[in-house]
Amino acid sequence: MSLTGLSDQQLAAYLQELGEPRYRAAQLRRHLYHRDATSFASMTDIPAGLRARLAADFSVHSLEVISQTPSKDGTTNKLLLAAGDGELLEAVSIREGGAGSSPGRHTVCVSSQVGCAMACQFCASGLDGVVRQLTAGEMVEQLLHVRRLHGAVSNVVFMGMGEPLANFDNVVAALTTLTSAGAIGVSARRVTVSTVGVVPGIRRLGGLGLRVGLAVSLHAPDDVLRAQLVPSARRWPVTEILQAARDYAVRSGRTITYEYVLLDGVNDGAPEAQQLGELLAGQPAKVNLIPYNPVPDLADRFRRPSTGRVAAFCAIVRQHGVPTTVRTAKGDEVAAACGQLRRQRDVPESASG
Repeated sequence: MSLTGLSDQQLAAYLQELGEPRYRAAQLRRHLYHRDATSFASMTDIPAGLRARLAADFSVHSLEVISQTPSKDGTTNKLLLAAGDGELLEAVSIREGGAGSSPGRHTVCVSSQVGCAMACQFCASGLDGVVRQLTAGEMVEQLLHVRRLHGAVSNVVFMGMGEPLANFDNVVAALTTLTSAGAIGVSARRVTVSTVGVVPGIRRLGGLGLRVGLAVSLHAPDDVLRAQLVPSARRWPVTEILQAARDYAVRSGRTITYEYVLLDGVNDGAPEAQQLGELLAGQPAKVNLIPYNPVPDLADRFRRPSTGRVAAFCAIVRQHGVPTTVRTAKGDEVAAACGQLRRQRDVPESASG
């Protein structure tokens, strides 16, 4: 088990059993979350005996970076990581903006599961189903690896492989570490959890008072089309998802982002745009339109719509007073759509970060 997998309470209890003073926990957290330690040997302000005990009981990290695949423009870098059991997962580093001395926005896209059980018909993550849940430590380590390799992280989005709210307890534990002032200390306003609309999970998350952002992957404005694209969505009608999201907005004070992947000739017509605008008009909502990122295994089923169709869809939704943006395509050449890189690779005999 990695040390990052321990909660503050678990780390304190472990050290107390060893008879260590309370401040040792703060020292260890500084090494883990602020100094990017990769070994216990580097923690030279910790007594040698304790470092030896820690090394016997834990690893510093449980994930190893197998490969990095940068985009041509250098703004996106996809990391393929191997867990201790050999399973592969992905994290993505995305840089936006920045000029002169301003570093701009650096977002890490975090996976919450190996694979996914939601079976979205256009997504590579779900092609092989879900293999297992990621631990809280494995989620936190994705950020730590991205930060170590690519610099300070400003934003965190749980939008990688998997459905975060289907791994609720581990995701909440990771969120606590990410946003805790005594750990990594990312502002909750800069953290977003994405879901296909797991209504019980949305309501549970809203009740915790974490105030992180919520993104709902809608992809269709009606139940019939949505059930075709997101089979798991049959359990929760669109109206029920929207109500849970509105309640979350009230509790958290956050605007809800609705993610909508545009599929040529499937869900990108004027009728769908009109219906989506009507659904969200007057709500604490904004829409993020995502022109389809092609997946080789699904090339015969889905295509990216033309720029004109995307612009027309966006204009119709905006006519209803709903803030709407079009996500700039990033990382196509690095297979940046969730799950693609993992499906292309096996763990090599030798790995390096």
